[in-house]
Amino acid sequence: MRDPPLSFECQGEDKVMQPSGDVIAAEGDTVTLDCTFETSYTTQPTLFWYKQEVNGCPKYMLKTHSKTVENAPEFQQDRFHAGIQDKSVPLKIQELHLSDSAVYYCALRPTVTGNSKTLYKNLWSKDNRKLHNIH
Repeated sequence: MRDPPLSFECQGEDKVMQPSGDVIAAEGDTVTLDCTFETSYTTQPTLFWYKQEVNGCPKYMLKTHSKTVENAPEFQQDRFHAGIQDKSVPLKIQELHLSDSAVYYCALRPTVTGNSKTLYKNLWSKDNRKLHNIH
């Protein structure tokens, strides 16, 4: 049974929500990480995705506003994509690599540096040996 989604306040009525729990996938798979948001902005907000590896600092991946997506150079759009769909901004990662095993989180513009529920992602090799277990 999955835990209920957690949310953290950003400012006023602004918040992001990500499902709790691990995402388990194999090399070469495609995964989509969910993130929904609520905002008091009257215009479309800008949302951000970050990746945090074990013992590392959060690394900016991309930002999306309306129909525009800007990826950081090391997160090419052919593998990493996010777009705002109503009140959600799912992150799609294609052709998974072992190096994709990390904590991913989304942020609404007022938070930029974080304050959201982290989502753990464990990658498995094709023969089902567990390669990364992040807790």
